[in-house]
Amino acid sequence: MTAAFLEHVNFTVADPAKTARNLHNWFGWHTRWHGEAIHGGLSYHVGNDTSYVAIYALGTPKDGQDNSYATIGGLNHIGIVVDDLDATEAKIKADGIETFNHADYEPGRRFYFRDENGIEFEVVSYT
Repeated sequence: MTAAFLEHVNFTVADPAKTARNLHNWFGWHTRWHGEAIHGGLSYHVGNDTSYVAIYALGTPKDGQDNSYATIGGLNHIGIVVDDLDATEAKIKADGIETFNHADYEPGRRFYFRDENGIEFEVVSYT
Protein backbone atom coordinates (compact mmCIF):
# COMPACT_ATOMS: atom_id res chain seq x y z
CA MET A 1 0.00 0.00 0.00
CA THR A 2 1.21 3.52 -0.80
CA ALA A 3 1.21 6.07 2.04
CA ALA A 4 -0.65 9.28 1.30
CA PHE A 5 -1.39 12.55 3.08
CA LEU A 6 -3.32 15.70 2.25
CA GLU A 7 -0.91 18.39 1.09
CA HIS A 8 -3.32 21.26 0.43
CA VAL A 9 -6.80 22.45 -0.41
CA ASN A 10 -7.51 25.44 -2.64
CA PHE A 11 -10.48 27.79 -2.31
CA THR A 12 -11.54 31.24 -3.44
CA VAL A 13 -11.81 34.17 -1.04
CA ALA A 14 -12.56 37.88 -1.38
CA ASP A 15 -9.17 39.10 -0.10
CA PRO A 16 -6.34 36.53 0.06
CA ALA A 17 -4.00 38.84 2.02
CA LYS A 18 -6.64 39.40 4.73
CA THR A 19 -7.51 35.72 4.92
CA ALA A 20 -3.79 34.90 5.18
CA ARG A 21 -3.42 37.33 8.10
CA ASN A 22 -6.39 35.71 9.85
CA LEU A 23 -4.96 32.21 9.40
CA HIS A 24 -1.59 33.42 10.76
CA ASN A 25 -3.31 34.86 13.84
CA TRP A 26 -5.80 32.06 14.53
CA PHE A 27 -3.61 29.04 13.87
CA GLY A 28 0.00 30.25 14.07
CA TRP A 29 0.58 29.41 10.42
CA HIS A 30 2.89 31.25 8.03
CA THR A 31 2.76 32.18 4.36
CA ARG A 32 4.80 29.64 2.43
CA TRP A 33 4.37 31.46 -0.89
CA HIS A 34 2.26 34.13 -2.52
CA GLY A 35 2.06 35.59 -5.97
CA GLU A 36 0.32 35.60 -9.32
CA ALA A 37 -1.81 32.56 -10.05
CA ILE A 38 -3.96 31.00 -12.76
CA HIS A 39 -6.17 33.29 -14.86
CA GLY A 40 -4.34 36.39 -13.61
CA GLY A 41 -5.43 35.82 -10.03
CA LEU A 42 -3.58 36.13 -6.72
CA SER A 43 -2.86 33.20 -4.41
CA TYR A 44 -1.41 32.72 -0.93
CA HIS A 45 -0.24 29.35 0.39
CA VAL A 46 -0.66 29.46 4.17
CA GLY A 47 0.11 26.63 6.58
CA ASN A 48 3.06 24.83 8.10
CA ASP A 49 5.98 22.87 6.67
CA THR A 50 3.90 19.84 5.63
CA SER A 51 0.49 21.15 4.55
CA TYR A 52 -1.28 24.36 3.63
CA VAL A 53 -4.40 26.02 2.31
CA ALA A 54 -4.18 27.81 -1.00
CA ILE A 55 -6.38 30.90 -0.90
CA TYR A 56 -7.13 32.48 -4.26
CA ALA A 57 -8.90 35.49 -5.73
CA LEU A 58 -9.56 36.55 -9.29
CA GLY A 59 -10.70 40.15 -9.49
CA THR A 60 -14.01 40.31 -7.65
CA PRO A 61 -15.21 36.79 -6.88
CA LYS A 62 -18.94 36.03 -6.87
CA ASP A 63 -20.66 35.27 -3.58
CA GLY A 64 -21.55 31.60 -3.31
CA GLN A 65 -25.28 31.16 -3.01
CA ASP A 66 -25.45 27.38 -2.99
CA ASN A 67 -25.64 25.26 0.13
CA SER A 68 -22.38 23.29 0.05
CA TYR A 69 -23.99 20.38 1.88
CA ALA A 70 -26.54 20.03 -0.94
CA THR A 71 -24.11 20.68 -3.82
CA ILE A 72 -22.07 17.90 -5.38
CA GLY A 73 -18.44 18.94 -5.01
CA GLY A 74 -19.32 21.56 -2.35
CA LEU A 75 -16.79 22.42 0.35
CA ASN A 76 -18.54 21.65 3.66
CA HIS A 77 -15.83 22.58 6.15
CA ILE A 78 -12.10 22.50 6.81
CA GLY A 79 -10.95 20.64 9.93
CA ILE A 80 -8.02 22.14 11.84
CA VAL A 81 -6.34 20.42 14.81
CA VAL A 82 -4.95 22.72 17.52
CA ASP A 83 -3.23 22.11 20.86
CA ASP A 84 -5.21 24.71 22.84
CA LEU A 85 -8.86 24.86 21.79
CA ASP A 86 -9.83 27.59 24.26
CA ALA A 87 -6.98 29.93 23.29
CA THR A 88 -7.73 29.45 19.59
CA GLU A 89 -11.42 30.15 20.13
CA ALA A 90 -10.55 33.33 22.07
CA LYS A 91 -8.49 34.61 19.10
CA ILE A 92 -11.32 33.91 16.67
CA LYS A 93 -13.92 35.55 18.92
CA ALA A 94 -11.64 38.58 19.39
CA ASP A 95 -12.02 39.15 15.65
CA GLY A 96 -15.80 39.39 16.11
CA ILE A 97 -16.55 35.93 14.75
CA GLU A 98 -19.27 33.83 16.35
CA THR A 99 -18.44 30.21 17.14
CA PHE A 100 -21.06 27.47 17.29
CA ASN A 101 -21.77 23.73 17.55
CA HIS A 102 -19.44 23.09 20.47
CA ALA A 103 -19.00 19.41 21.24
CA ASP A 104 -16.99 17.41 23.74
CA TYR A 105 -16.83 13.74 22.80
CA GLU A 106 -14.22 11.08 22.19
CA PRO A 107 -11.68 11.52 20.93
CA GLY A 108 -11.67 15.33 21.34
CA ARG A 109 -13.38 18.69 21.85
CA ARG A 110 -14.40 20.92 18.94
CA PHE A 111 -16.26 23.98 17.72
CA TYR A 112 -17.13 25.51 14.37
CA PHE A 113 -17.12 29.00 12.85
CA ARG A 114 -17.55 30.69 9.48
CA ASP A 115 -15.00 33.25 8.34
CA GLU A 116 -15.80 36.45 6.42
CA ASN A 117 -15.91 34.42 3.19
CA GLY A 118 -18.55 32.04 4.53
CA ILE A 119 -16.04 29.18 4.74
CA GLU A 120 -16.85 26.85 7.62
CA PHE A 121 -14.00 25.68 9.85
CA GLU A 122 -14.11 22.88 12.41
CA VAL A 123 -11.48 23.40 15.09
CA VAL A 124 -10.65 20.35 17.19
CA SER A 125 -8.24 19.46 19.98
CA TYR A 126 -7.28 15.94 20.98
CA THR A 127 -5.27 17.02 24.05
